[in-house]
Amino acid sequence: MLEGFPIRVEVPLAWGDMDAMGHVNNTVYFRIFETARIAYLLAIDLTSGTGVGPILASTHCRFRRPLHFPDTVTVAARTTEIGPDRFTMEYRIVNGTGDLAAEGGGVVVTYDYAAGHTVPIPAAVRHRMDRLSVV
Repeated sequence: MLEGFPIRVEVPLAWGDMDAMGHVNNTVYFRIFETARIAYLLAIDLTSGTGVGPILASTHCRFRRPLHFPDTVTVAARTTEIGPDRFTMEYRIVNGTGDLAAEGGGVVVTYDYAAGHTVPIPAAVRHRMDRLSVV
């Protein structure tokens, strides 16, 4: 289920993640995706304090199965496309019994915070991305 996803993080679900309907609230899935995205950004060192960093430009989720407390899920991430100033990510969340609970994606743009605009992905970051890419 997670073959080809170089970034994998285990995330324990909390009681407070559930909503009044007795399952994990949909917003929590996006927070779980964020956990994998941040692990990826750390792996490629795009959060190094150089003034160029990531901005999430878009995101989406397809909910496959409800999640429930108690459980520990695995969230995985990979890039599927790398452009001059942005990259597309894909995520999967697998529950503790190995079932696909959700899949989604997002577009991350490299942004110069001081200048206030997008910039090309730095060469060193792109090199680290290429080493992690499996698609």
